[in-house]
Parts: sequence; structure tokens; C-alpha cells
Amino acid sequence: MKETNHLEIRGMHCAACATRIEKAVSKIDGVEEIHVNLTTEKGRVTFSNTKININEIIKKINTIGFDAEIDRKNNLQSEMEKHRAITVLKWQFFVSALLTFPLAWAMFSHFSWASFITVPEVFINPLFQFAITIPIQFIIGYQFYERAWKSLKSGSANMDVLVILSTSAAFFYSHYLTFTHLNTLERPHSIVLFYETSAFIITFILLGKLLEARTKMRTTEAIKKLYQLQAKTATLYLNGKESQSPVYKLSPGNVIIVKSGEKVPIDGQVIEGNSMIDESLLTGESAAIEKGIGHHVYAGTINQNGTLKIKVTKRDSETTLSQIIRIVEEAQSSKAPIQHIADKVTGIFVPIIIVISMLTFVLWYVMIQPGQLSEALEKVIAVLIIACPCALGLATPTSVMVGSGRAAQTGILFKEGKYLEVLGKSNVVILDKTGTITKGEPQVTDMYVESFSESDFFEMIGAVEGASGHPVAKAIVKESKKRVFHFPSASEVLTIPGYGIKAFVKGKEVLISNPSYFIKNKLYVPSRADKEIKRFEQEGKTVMLVAINARFAGIIAVADEVKQSSKSAITRLKQMGMDVIMLTGDNEKIALSIAKKTGIEKVQANITPQKKAEIIQSFQDEGKHVVMVGDGINDAPALTVADVGIAMGTGSDIAIESGDITVIKGDLSKVVDAIKISKATMTNIRKNFVWAFLYNMISIPFAMFGLLAPWLAGAVMAFSSVSVVLNSLRLQKTRI
Repeated sequence: MKETNHLEIRGMHCAACATRIEKAVSKIDGVEEIHVNLTTEKGRVTFSNTKININEIIKKINTIGFDAEIDRKNNLQSEMEKHRAITVLKWQFFVSALLTFPLAWAMFSHFSWASFITVPEVFINPLFQFAITIPIQFIIGYQFYERAWKSLKSGSANMDVLVILSTSAAFFYSHYLTFTHLNTLERPHSIVLFYETSAFIITFILLGKLLEARTKMRTTEAIKKLYQLQAKTATLYLNGKESQSPVYKLSPGNVIIVKSGEKVPIDGQVIEGNSMIDESLLTGESAAIEKGIGHHVYAGTINQNGTLKIKVTKRDSETTLSQIIRIVEEAQSSKAPIQHIADKVTGIFVPIIIVISMLTFVLWYVMIQPGQLSEALEKVIAVLIIACPCALGLATPTSVMVGSGRAAQTGILFKEGKYLEVLGKSNVVILDKTGTITKGEPQVTDMYVESFSESDFFEMIGAVEGASGHPVAKAIVKESKKRVFHFPSASEVLTIPGYGIKAFVKGKEVLISNPSYFIKNKLYVPSRADKEIKRFEQEGKTVMLVAINARFAGIIAVADEVKQSSKSAITRLKQMGMDVIMLTGDNEKIALSIAKKTGIEKVQANITPQKKAEIIQSFQDEGKHVVMVGDGINDAPALTVADVGIAMGTGSDIAIESGDITVIKGDLSKVVDAIKISKATMTNIRKNFVWAFLYNMISIPFAMFGLLAPWLAGAVMAFSSVSVVLNSLRLQKTRI
């Protein structure tokens, strides 16, 4: 049986670390899938629990040099730990920079243009430089040695190996020169030392890690905001008394009080009171929604005015907000397919760089400057340190995190990072009609009343249809309630299967049926009313006729209306080059009517759910990338078969398993926004890749040919990673 666990993994410092964990764990028998995210320091593993358990997987990760455990911490705990880690990093950088300062000052003595700068003699004394470099190299730098050893012990090489090779070469060569030339220490300028190289490299790497850590904290802003929406306590109403209760202790059936200005702590149904609720976290819209008795409210939304008494309907782990957080976390911890390019490169990158550095040494020591060990060593150190693949490893996960977070803020939930990539490649969009293009519930659109006052007419039909549960009847009752305050009672209610309903109201017989019943029973319909009936039917509307005491009284036209945003969304899709097609199970007349209103040229009606899936497969066989947009119920087969399935949620129904992406509000314009975010994210990832590859392709030759000093190489390497993260953060400003 499959089991999926989320892990917290500490000790990762570069892309090679994440790749190493994935390779090691994926080789374990029973493990089906493993994703490790360097940015969030988390992993997700799926395995067969009949072959292996999670403790064995954790043990394997710990064996290869990392610290893994099941992720049971809440977001607040994780944030506190990250802040503590940044504080430690800050102090390490401060001490390292402080000790590096005299070495940096001493460098001015090597440049003729800086002869006007006075350098204290003690700063250029080799023994002094040796003494202040030791704590940088072996106390602050111990972490690099530890991680490099663990990496080599597990049969691979990471960034720390490059750091240790370069800084150790600089330090120990300088140490050798210092203690083999003790007799020349009175003339320190006669010795070329590299203590400042070792110190600069470690200091710059720490600075880069500090800036990177701080910047990466910003990539998780979306998920942090979602966590902040969760309330910790609620006002429990029990036996006529109010008391405070932790939200996690609430269970369905409990009654809570939410006062004006308070956050709704848990999903529930209003049983008393009336208020306006800010549901922008679900809908992405700032306009408040009126809530009264019978309406559902959701955790994290804000009660703007009035006091509500709410019956709890879900546990805190099952709320809409909890589902949103879970989906966003899943997306941020998963990988886009393009990430595998970086994984393959980083897996072989370090060994290649070590070979290049050896070649560089031979070229300089044997051919370019024969016998000049210090010159050759300087070039080798620069090559080793400039070639760190960190920027390459951060290129994809940071963009996926920011992109999926940006989408979540607008009410679009990507279930996995790969759909951020796949969606942008799509060229065919197939739309269901009911609940996708239309509102999904019948509404009265037109009426025609003859020989009766409008109030009497709606009083009569509201009373009769109130006894029926049919969707058309509900639409008529809803419209009637807008026009009259009270319905009289209906008696002798009789449903006419396939036609309608009739009953007695105030002693009068009221009949509400479709035109077929009137024709069958030869009931009189005025010619002017007949014209209206034909017009409504041509528009694809459901027509109901009313007779009171066998006398024609009026017409009611009911239709599933097009959503306000549908037409503009479909226009935008077509402008983006998408082939837009509507597939619906409704009859052709209604389908063509909706298509005409929204500008869709390609329509297929009377389609079964299975037939939808077959049509999608036929497009895929032609090499097209298909997006299916539906309500996630009868469209489940089509959503599953499509390259990307987009399920239209309703605020509460957001965890539709068959959809790869969920649009919370059910607004078709959000589908366009999702495609735009997908394209923007992929553009961002490609820019990151271009920068990371160009950085290495350009800087390594510069270092090989002596055009890049080791200390400068350390600075450039550190800031390359920061630049990738900063570029990813630009996605937060994506205009949609």
C-alpha cells in the first residue's frame, strides 16, 4: 500500500546535496518517488509500506550526512528555527569579516597605486596572518570540512568539497611558506602568501549564504500569509455561556460566536445573525459577501460587522483554508520537469570542475609559468571556487515557490510544480458548459404575465413551486421571494411527471408546466404569448407556462446564465492563440446559444463524460497539449486524461482530486491568469538557467587564464546565487 510522508531535512547547502539525497533514497527497494526541495529544506517521499517504513528511509538520509525527520512542526516553529539559523550565520559572518579585515588591509601593500595607504607592519607579518586565519579556516570553516567529509564518505562531491579544496590549498601552502621561511620573516614582502584568499573565500561564502537565506525567506511569503490567517482560539457557545477554546479542540456540531472584526476560526454554517464577510482569501475579490442563516462561512475569512452564531461543520485540519495550505505546500515541495536538467548537470559538475582545476594547474605550472607554484595554485583556487553550482540548483525551486505562491494569492492552486511548466505549453482549451462557462444553477431570466397582477402571479407560483425540489422550481421560488414577502399555503399538490406541477392556492387551481402539456391537453395560449415562447426556446431557455383556473396566466423562462467573466476570458484565451472548444452533455440548441453568447466557434453537444475523455485523447494523438476545464464531478474522466485538468471550485469545494489545478472562485478568467502565471514562471526559470550557465561558462575560463583573483571569485560566486533568488522574487510582481 502506498504511503506519502513529508520530511524536514537539515544540512543541505547546494543543489548537489538535494540530488544526492534523491539518488540515495530512490535506490531503496519500495521507494516510488522522492522530491527534495533545497529552498524549503523539505522532502516528500512516496513508498510501499509493505516493503519499507519511513524510519528506514530517514536512517538512510542520516547515514549519508544529513539530518532528517518527519515534518511535524507547524509553520511558526519552522520560521523560528530559520530565524535562529540566520542569526548564527550573521554572527559567523561578522566574526569572519572582522578577522579578514586586517588581511584585506594588508593587500594594499602589494599594489603600487595604493602606496599612499599606510599598512601597519603587524598586518603583513606572516605569523600574524597565520594566527588570525586559523579561526576562520578551522572554527568558522569547520562546517565546510564536516559537510565535505560526509559528502565524500557517501561517494559524491558537493560544493563544500570545492570550498575545502580551494581554501585548504591556500591556507596550507601559506602555512608551509610561513614556517619554511622563518629566517625571512623580517622581510615579509619577499613571501607570496594566500591567507587572505582563504579568509576572503569563506567570508564571501558566508555573506552569500546570509543574503541567500534572507532572500529565500521571502519566497515563502505566500504560505506564511496563509498560516497567519489561521485563528488559534474560538469563542465557544455552550449552555448559554461563552468561553474561549483552542480551535483544534472544536468538532462538528459545536456552536461558536464570531463578533464584528473577528476572524472566522473554522468552517461552519450560520444559525443566527447577519453580517458581511470578507472572503478575499478564497475568491481573490475584495468585495465583502452578505451572510445570513443557512450560509456557509470559512476559516480565515473576516467578519466585518454584526455578530454571527455558527455551527461548526468541519475539524480544523479539514477546513477550506487547511486544504489550500496543504495544496500550496505540495506544489512548493514538488519539482517542475525542467529541474531534472539542473539535477543531471549538478550530479557530474563537481567532478568535472576538479578535473578542470587539475588541468589548469598543469597548464600553468608546466607550460605558461614553469615552476611557479604560487601562480599555478592561485589559478586553481579561483577555478575551484568560481564553479559552485548553487545558482543552477536554485534556478527552478525558487521560481516554482514564488510562482505557485503568487497563484495562490489570486485563488489559483497548483497541486504540483510540474503543472506550472505543462500548463504554459498548452494549445487546446476544452471547456465544460455547466458550472464552468455558466453559473451552474437555473435562474429566471424572463417573464410574461397576462390578466393578473404581478404580485398575485408570483404569490401563486411561489406557493406551488415551493412544494417541489426540482432545480427549475427552486429558481422560480427564488425569483418569487424577491417580489413577495409571504407565500400562502398550497394544497392538493400534484406532480405531473415530465411536465410540471399543479396545486390549489386560495381556492384557485394553479398549473405550471412546459408547453408540451398545454399542447397535449389543448389548453389555450394567446398568439402574442406563443411568439414569446418560441423566442425563449430559440434562446435555449427552459419555458414554463402558467394557468390559473384553466385560464392562461403567464410565462416564465429559466436558464443557466453565463458567468459575467466567461466571454472576456474566452476572448483572452483566443488572443493567446488557444484553440477553445466547448463540450457539453446539454442539447444542441442550448449549447449553441451559450456558444454564440461567449464567442466560441467549436461546440459539441450531447456528449457523455466518457466521450469527453475520448475527444481529449484524439487531440493528444495529434500532438496537441490539452487543458480541460470542468467542475470536477461529471468531468472527472476528462480532467484526469487531459495534460492539465483545471477544476472549478466554489470556495468550499477546492480539493477536487481529479483536477491538477483548482480555481477556487470558479471564475473562468482565473484560467487565463493561471496560464499567464505558468508562462511567466517558465520564463523566469529559463532566465535563471541562462544566468547560471553563462555565469559558469564565462567565469571558469576567466579563472583558468588568471583574469579572476581567488577572493574576487568567491565574491562573484556568492552573489550569483543571490541574483537567482532575487530574479525569482520578481514573479511576485507578475501582472495578471
